Amino acid sequence: MSQLNSGDALDHYRIDAPVARGGMSTLYRATDLKNGRQVALKVPHPEMEAEPILLERFKREEEIGQLLDHPGVVKTYDGEERSRVYMVIEWVNGRLLRSILNDEKKLPIERAVTIVLRICDALDYMHKHGIVHRDLKPENVMVDENDNIKLIDFGIAMKEDARRLTFVNLSATLGTPDYISPEQVKGQRGDQRSDVYALGILLYEMLTGRVPFIGPNPLAAMNERLLIDPPAPRELNEEISPELEEILYRALERDPRHRYATAHEMMWDLENQEQVGVADRGPRTIGRRGVNKQLLLYAGMALVPVMLFALMLILAKR
Repeated sequence: MSQLNSGDALDHYRIDAPVARGGMSTLYRATDLKNGRQVALKVPHPEMEAEPILLERFKREEEIGQLLDHPGVVKTYDGEERSRVYMVIEWVNGRLLRSILNDEKKLPIERAVTIVLRICDALDYMHKHGIVHRDLKPENVMVDENDNIKLIDFGIAMKEDARRLTFVNLSATLGTPDYISPEQVKGQRGDQRSDVYALGILLYEMLTGRVPFIGPNPLAAMNERLLIDPPAPRELNEEISPELEEILYRALERDPRHRYATAHEMMWDLENQEQVGVADRGPRTIGRRGVNKQLLLYAGMALVPVMLFALMLILAKR
């Protein structure tokens, strides 16, 4: 089926407008003609429907969405026969966190912490139900006028007990370069601690106006997180307390064994900052000046998984 247009009908849904077009599907705002409810329809492209593995991934995304019922997670509807494959998703009013950050650059500390606490609560619910998002970023967080949030887009989410899908044009390790965890850069599948890492980067960005690892290109930014510590947040925003900075460091540990094990642990620290002990971590601005030979050796070793990651990205575009 070709691109749907405003006014077209898809079963008992009227297409109101296209919202976004991605590599595998298009999202439309639509009206359910049975009850007048506004919904979002996620319709796969024809080439995706023709590829069994891609289609299975789309159906897994729908299955994951139907398993979740939390005010901080977008709802996926089921229970009806359809003329073709598509998803019916709750329509969410609000703005993407990315849009807010584009306008405001950085947020007041209290507002940033409030938003992250609500994301923690949604992630904690997901993780307790065996679901890992794996692509947490400002583009996948909707924020309403009261700063309530909804996590959206479970395109590469994972059920912890599900078998791994493999395909030459698709890698289950792919995330977004600025928010991907070190273990995902190394080609590992990632778990709930990978979501915690991405949330740490989100909080860092909301508080400082930038992501911690920038690099001259996405591959360099991914490589940086394997080698160096993030710039000290308090050097970028002096209003950040030592305790809040410590929380960021714990969320952004390179080794997932040293990171917050759960979103609930991070949430507890954010709610009880006065009880967070501050570790003596020494200088945190290393890596961009005076790089020694040993660090260069480590850099060469770390580039191997990054180059493999780049190869997967190239294959995914073919």
